[in-house]
Amino acid sequence: MIMIDTPESASPVASSPSLDTVDVVIVGAGFAGLYALYKMRQCGFSTRVFEAGEDVGGTWYWNRYPGCRCDVESIHYSYQFDEGLQQDWVWTERYATQPEILAYIQHVADRFDLRKDIDFNTRVTAATWQDQEACWLVETGSGNKVRARFCIMASGPLSMPNKPEFPGLGTYKGDTYHPGLWPHEGVDFTGKRVAIIGTGSSAIQAIPLIAEQAAHLTVFQRTANYAIPAANRPLEPGELDAVKTDYPALRAKGKLYPTTIPADPAGPSALEVSEEERERIFDEWWQTKGLMFQATFADLMYNDDANALVSDFVRRKIQSIVDDPDIAAILAPKNSFGCKRMCVDTDYYKTFNRDNVTLVDVSEVSIDRIARDGIVIGDTTYEADAIIFATGYDAMTGALTKMDIRGKNGLSLRDKWHEGPASYLGLAIHGFPNMFIINGPGSPSALVSMVTGAEHHVDWIADCMTHLQDTCSHSIEAGKPAEDAWVVHNREVGAASLRSACDSWYLGANIPGKPRVFMPYLGGFVAYDEKCKQVVHDGYEGFEIA
Repeated sequence: MIMIDTPESASPVASSPSLDTVDVVIVGAGFAGLYALYKMRQCGFSTRVFEAGEDVGGTWYWNRYPGCRCDVESIHYSYQFDEGLQQDWVWTERYATQPEILAYIQHVADRFDLRKDIDFNTRVTAATWQDQEACWLVETGSGNKVRARFCIMASGPLSMPNKPEFPGLGTYKGDTYHPGLWPHEGVDFTGKRVAIIGTGSSAIQAIPLIAEQAAHLTVFQRTANYAIPAANRPLEPGELDAVKTDYPALRAKGKLYPTTIPADPAGPSALEVSEEERERIFDEWWQTKGLMFQATFADLMYNDDANALVSDFVRRKIQSIVDDPDIAAILAPKNSFGCKRMCVDTDYYKTFNRDNVTLVDVSEVSIDRIARDGIVIGDTTYEADAIIFATGYDAMTGALTKMDIRGKNGLSLRDKWHEGPASYLGLAIHGFPNMFIINGPGSPSALVSMVTGAEHHVDWIADCMTHLQDTCSHSIEAGKPAEDAWVVHNREVGAASLRSACDSWYLGANIPGKPRVFMPYLGGFVAYDEKCKQVVHDGYEGFEIA
């Protein structure tokens, strides 16, 4: 039986315990960690990166499930710090697949010779602030300890898989998988009965391809999600060249938009156009815009009546695609459009017209247990040779609280965040000097292009560290009043949007016992960037510098 592997089970590098000293330790070698390493080098800081995987890539190293691809267009989901890199790399599709994105990240590591400062197969288990020495003591699973003046957490907001403990799982005789821990050699489901639990983003991408291969696929859905056609396609000859003629201008334009992706709505309100015109616009954006369909009108996420119109449109689309009206009714979401992270798909709804696909609604009658031969609900056993647990991630905070992080006076991050994550700008935490988070809770994070958000954070952090050097200051941390005010502001902005209108991983609702707090910053990149700049302009207002 193949059980779910986990990032923490990666084989540690064999070495005797040691104690080295560097200026900066970076945790994670995905998009954020690689750019942080590059930038720290540029600033002259000695740097060490710890990465649990065998190579660079982060999310794109671990997620290799069928159909895995980005939902942000390739030309936006890429680095912009080096013009030569922008000009040389050739994307082949509008939305790149996981193998292409991983190849891109590996190319970046090679191009800038980044691997020599990265310890692979090495998981950080603890980081403790040393009050007297004013530095971090970072410990790894291999037994190494490293002292560092600064600690940058590039561990990712969606990197800690959620693996619910279903009763009886240990008795199951088949193979089990999680999309975020997919076997690197791939999986052949030919002739097998496959069950998949969950219908979030990963499942929606994987289900059509698994259904084509498996003898039978049974899908267990607790909550129906809105899925928009990806409208993916190969990039036309010359299309990428046209972008490259003035890539910097496109990047600058993106930073003037809340999501960092240039997309002007068709109008300010879905309520201000005729029904015929609204339907025409919805249909056009449905066919062509991919994830940006959610921005068709500016008020879709803020006005109940406008949201009801787009919600009804998508439900009618599902009814027109799915042949069985009873199945279509189960697949039609009941919550507000956009309150969960929007999914993009290729033939997802059409897959439920296949004879070898069964949809099981577990919204009211839940899974009782996992038995030797499959999944049990009441008196029914759904036999399966393999089960895929597409149960998501402990988002935003999971990778951080997995480590034993202790700040001043031994303060535990887990204890500090017991009632929900608190930070200033999503960058720094009161009581944890010289520690920075990239795309952390309280920052735009997953609500913008993650690569753009990571570069923005790294640049801000690098400037801050350089400022400390230039002023002979030894530490900086978020002040308590500023942190409290930012937490209140973040929650107020989140409450103003319909994104907070239902249970989702945005609020930690997929993790039992996790506090219900809207974690990403919903004020948009433009407002967030202005705030970050203003803080610096005002002498790092809200921070305590020693």
